Amino acid sequence: MRRINRVAVLPLAFLLVHGNLFAQGQGFGRAGKRTLLEREFEIALARSAAPKEVSAGAEIYVLTERGYDVAVRGTNGNACLVSRSWPESLEPQCFDPEAVQTVMQIDLRRGALTQAGASMETINREIEEGLRRGVFRVPTRPAMTYMMSSAQVLYNDEGKRVGAWQPHLMIFYPNLTSEQLGLGSTPNPAAAIVVDPGKPLAKIIIIVKNAIDPEGIPGTR
Repeated sequence: MRRINRVAVLPLAFLLVHGNLFAQGQGFGRAGKRTLLEREFEIALARSAAPKEVSAGAEIYVLTERGYDVAVRGTNGNACLVSRSWPESLEPQCFDPEAVQTVMQIDLRRGALTQAGASMETINREIEEGLRRGVFRVPTRPAMTYMMSSAQVLYNDEGKRVGAWQPHLMIFYPNLTSEQLGLGSTPNPAAAIVVDPGKPLAKIIIIVKNAIDPEGIPGTR
């Protein structure tokens, strides 16, 4: 079905997964080139991150030896790809137009640096410097990222496989804090969770009801 290999993702917060803490934070993951996925599988996997209304006309990226390349040209301003924070992780994501111009550009650069063999320290330093210098910009409005695929394979911040988590939306809202939403300091998946509170790439994670199966790939749920 695939040659094993591939977002969140980005910034640092904690979610409960199978009783463990799963971190979706900026700078987590592991260096090392990722094994490439079969192209059509990766396209289907990327599209499964969001409903068809979002993904059908989205630009689709696939990972190559040199980083992410466009595999399917889009028509609606959205884009989808499979992030690869850990060597064996699979993190399908779709980005709305504002997220495409902001947070996705960081994901694309991380992919290129990872495939070039850069260390995590080098990658994180370049991203932090890029944000400081304006090479990467933060959203000027809430920016939506979808992670609704039933085929996601996630790892915690210690590199332990935790598999698929609940389908969810991520809304990037620069410098947002839990207190501004009236939330407590302890993450609770029953409510919204603020990741990287007070930072430029702060985001809200909201669990949604139904996961999406990649089309044409049996046995993914």
